[in-house]
Amino acid sequence: MIISSAKLSTLIVIVIMLSACGSGTTQKHKATSKEISIIVTYQDKLNQCKSTYPFTQWRKMVDDGLDQYTEENCNKAKTIFDNLISGLIKAGEAATEKQKVELFEKAVTSLNRLNDKIDGSLIETGEREELCALIDKITIAAGLNPDDYGDGGGIADKWREW
Repeated sequence: MIISSAKLSTLIVIVIMLSACGSGTTQKHKATSKEISIIVTYQDKLNQCKSTYPFTQWRKMVDDGLDQYTEENCNKAKTIFDNLISGLIKAGEAATEKQKVELFEKAVTSLNRLNDKIDGSLIETGEREELCALIDKITIAAGLNPDDYGDGGGIADKWREW
């Protein structure tokens, strides 16, 4: 049987690794959660919140006659959240609570203005619940506790008018 040099090299590496795993110990090793933990960065946590954006679903409501959910209006709402997340990332995990809270205030007051421009019809009951849940997720990803704000109702409750 002929083995190519690449396959032989791979085989040698595997044999060495396997033999090193068992050398010097007869005990079975149980991996701890610390050894298996996956490192998720501050930026990753914040960017993962984007996967829960409701704006694509909102756009579909135009088909049901809800004209306030135009692509333009939904994109404006999405941009507010994109700006919040990018601002938090730029400020960094070590930013002060005050710095982070100011970014949330800017986002919520921007949502207030957007909703006002559409005669208060963009953020109705269902949308309010979705946005508050999203803001709470971002708050947690930013290292803050939503229960510490708005009398326990979340950071959006400090400024929201919807």
